[in-house]
Amino acid sequence: MKKEYLPGWMLMLVVGVLATLLSRLIVLGGKNPIEAAVIAILIGILVRNTGILPKFFLPGIKAFEKILILGIVLIGASLNFRNIGSQGANMLIIILVTMMISYFVIYYLGKIFKLPTGLAVLLSVGTTICGGSAIAVTAPLIKAKEEETSYAIGTIALWGFVAIILYPKIAQMLGVTDMNFGVFAGTAIHSTPQVVGAGFIYSDLAGKTATAVKLVRNCFMVPVAFLIAVWYANTILKGQKEDGARVNVSKAFPWFLFGYFILAGLNTQGYFSPDGVHAFNTAGKFLILLGLAGIGLNTVFSSFKKVGLKPLLIGFIGALFVAGCSILMIHFFL
Repeated sequence: MKKEYLPGWMLMLVVGVLATLLSRLIVLGGKNPIEAAVIAILIGILVRNTGILPKFFLPGIKAFEKILILGIVLIGASLNFRNIGSQGANMLIIILVTMMISYFVIYYLGKIFKLPTGLAVLLSVGTTICGGSAIAVTAPLIKAKEEETSYAIGTIALWGFVAIILYPKIAQMLGVTDMNFGVFAGTAIHSTPQVVGAGFIYSDLAGKTATAVKLVRNCFMVPVAFLIAVWYANTILKGQKEDGARVNVSKAFPWFLFGYFILAGLNTQGYFSPDGVHAFNTAGKFLILLGLAGIGLNTVFSSFKKVGLKPLLIGFIGALFVAGCSILMIHFFL
């Protein structure tokens, strides 16, 4: 662990604790209607966009995913594969069909709006696979310009943040079951932190389901990046004396999912006591809360001004289409 991470992580801890306390103080009808996760994100945004945050906090804030990832691994101990095993094949169908259809729809939307090919591809992979991570892996493979990469990441971050806030509330008003919302969040929301956040805002079961579904979805990052690289070399670079770009995709592969699935497997086989499962789950959810505080602290509204309207519009339409596709697949297969 790098020492420069500590100030930012301590700030995330303070925000997480404060959000938890505020959530407990707000009582309506005998319940706490505003989740700590939502409050943590909003506090983080407020702190970051008031211009009062010293720069020495930034390294730790930017490394928020390290804490979030540890939380994700720990909640794996509370997942029992038998609970979702009966729907395993159907869930895989939902994931694959939603990804494939959504990718091509968003890509061709980009072409209709006359976006550069690189930006259209990045918006497609970012929306359908794994947000900024998929964009970071794919950008060097298609020789995307720096501004295209930043536009795509900014667009995905904006609509993913909107999804965290709105999707759980809309689903609650519609009376969606925990399992169905978990599958929906895992297939329709962009990046892993956003999926985990929305899932646990809805319910504990929805959070666990969303995380499991999203990690399966993440497994397709490397093969899809490889196929895109082959397509790019055989079409865009065809006839040019230019070698395809290379990138070490193994560094971007979400290796932490192995830890998650190992703990889930151990729990499924009965190696953890109920108290042990509760301890893992409690610790994991708290670390995820700190990670969500990090999302808020990394949200800089001024950066979205540089994105432009076309990518934002396509990102919005794409997010709605992915959500609609996910809902239809869940309706037919769950």
